[in-house]
Amino acid sequence: MEGFEFYNKDRINNFINHRKGETKFGEALKFVSTFDELEASEAKYVIFGVPEDIGVRGNHGKPGTAKAWNAFLNSFVNIQVNKYNQPENCLILGEVNCSSFMKASLGTYTKIELGEIVQQIDAQVAMMVKTIISQDKIPVIIGGGHNNAYGNIKGASQALDRPIHVLNVDAHTDLRETDYRHSGNGFRYAKEEEYLDRYAMVGIHQNYTPQYIFDYIDADKHIQYSSLEDYLHLTTIEKLIKFKKATDFVRNKFGLEIDCDCMKNFDSSAMTPSGFNVNEIRSFIKLSKKQEVLYMHLCEASPENNPMIGKALSYFVSDFIREDR
Repeated sequence: MEGFEFYNKDRINNFINHRKGETKFGEALKFVSTFDELEASEAKYVIFGVPEDIGVRGNHGKPGTAKAWNAFLNSFVNIQVNKYNQPENCLILGEVNCSSFMKASLGTYTKIELGEIVQQIDAQVAMMVKTIISQDKIPVIIGGGHNNAYGNIKGASQALDRPIHVLNVDAHTDLRETDYRHSGNGFRYAKEEEYLDRYAMVGIHQNYTPQYIFDYIDADKHIQYSSLEDYLHLTTIEKLIKFKKATDFVRNKFGLEIDCDCMKNFDSSAMTPSGFNVNEIRSFIKLSKKQEVLYMHLCEASPENNPMIGKALSYFVSDFIREDR
């Protein structure tokens, strides 16, 4: 596929910290160089990156999300192969080649022009997700901005030939007006183009959701939300029970979106002092897997000033791909 870079062992070898007597994940992973080879692979989970921050910049966010993919790889390929972590059920496919898009976006562009570049990335992401799901595999997408949710939803919908349900753990609804494409309106576009049916949001911030968006939500019985404020005084068990209500709303076969600005003091495009913690997100991921998840998308992480960000993303992915034994 034009615009996609397949990875091989040489491509990730520099990320691996080799140690005698141990097998790191990256040492045991298998790779493919075509989509025909992917279809023949026994891997259930297919991981790929979208290293861009164009949609974030178009939405007044902090740049830096383009670096999350490499930060994730640096940690993920160094987890241990052991009885809990088995590499045969996943592969690292590669990345959407965003270098030309990033270069083009660095000129003097209006927001509309940035949105046009985002739409080109949308097309690439949608085709990737459609191809992977059509082969009965589960994409794991590492962004990049939350603008890529639109491509995920469109691709999944086209693969299944129906609108899909999505659960989004996020500080924001990303239901802003569809004036131009950016990281804050992917779900609105997906709704209006009928790729998205039921939409559950967990942890949105009351302070940063405009009234017109609450009005939009209230008018659609297929949209449900709980705010972060609803979770503040709950026990751990109560939080999980409340989260399960969101998974029940989207039912089986839903896309799982996790925007990293939902976490407290987590370096992201819209960093916040109030939010969930990393362990709560790990529990949410584990609980989501009680039903059938079509894909998982991690986005908006900005790791430049914090080496722990890539490690957190690695925990989220390893939790998602780990099969109960």
